[in-house]
Amino acid sequence: MKSYWMQSDGVNADIELRNVDIPTPGPGQLLVRVRAAGLNRGEFILSHGLHKAGTAKQIGMEAAGEVISCGPGVTGFKPGDRVMGRCPGAFAEYALMSEPETMAMPASLNWEQAAALPLTSLVVFDMLVVQGNLKPGEWVFVTGVTSGVGVSALTMAKALGAKVIGTSGSQEKLDQLKVLGLDLGICTREPNFYDALMKATDGKGVDLVVNTVGGSVFAECIRAMAFQGRLATVGYVDGVLKAEMDIEALHAKRLKLFGVSNKLRTAEQRAAAMPDFKKLILPLVDSGKIVPVIYKTLAFEQLLEAKVIMDTNQHLGKIILAGTQEKSS
Repeated sequence: MKSYWMQSDGVNADIELRNVDIPTPGPGQLLVRVRAAGLNRGEFILSHGLHKAGTAKQIGMEAAGEVISCGPGVTGFKPGDRVMGRCPGAFAEYALMSEPETMAMPASLNWEQAAALPLTSLVVFDMLVVQGNLKPGEWVFVTGVTSGVGVSALTMAKALGAKVIGTSGSQEKLDQLKVLGLDLGICTREPNFYDALMKATDGKGVDLVVNTVGGSVFAECIRAMAFQGRLATVGYVDGVLKAEMDIEALHAKRLKLFGVSNKLRTAEQRAAAMPDFKKLILPLVDSGKIVPVIYKTLAFEQLLEAKVIMDTNQHLGKIILAGTQEKSS
């Protein structure tokens, strides 16, 4: 079968398409024929530490497809089922999913929409609900709201009854997000949004910050947070890994700061929130209150082109890699 691999020397990385054997599902695993896979910026950023220097690794992190076979111990799925989930090595014709991290694909979604949902939505669920304790009526502020994670955070927060403010360097993209319920869009890539946030919230500040940008806006986010506000750090596309911390604000406002990453989590830890996600979020997907936003779907052979679109911030929402058109071994 065809599969994309990434080779890293710790500084640079090369992506190549290889022919490898179709994997065999082990205990608790499903072999899935990949119909679509979602791109995620984090796995291409070497500083995220997902690729060890001097090693090659199959890439792709989330997918949707058909179950081909099940390993020992799988009880919730059978061959022919349409599924979606976290999927290491998703940029391939076939890949393995772990049953605890696999979901039945909602009938309301097509392959591309289903591939856009699992990893990104679970990350957003982690920062909005599991760690963020978001309540209806609260203000959510998303830096880089036009990214895949940003748009997912917007749609999920609105479905949960929150009000959302977001930043982007593109006014055109912000205008497009108004139809998804964006309450206020701030066209900036600079840490200069404090006044606008305080005006929008009547001087209270924002209750939950989703920082997809990184250290360049960290201090301004702290400054704009409300009493008992929470801040989720989900990325650092600006490459700024150090930032000034206002200890007085942290102390006086009883702030909560947390990271959102699966890098060091066990499979059991990653899957722990799945039951609540299925109970709270999937019904919102089925009802159409949450619809994955797809910017563009490219052919399997166009991964490098898809990565360029992502790296140059052309997209609004998720970029999807379609499955191959024919089977091969």
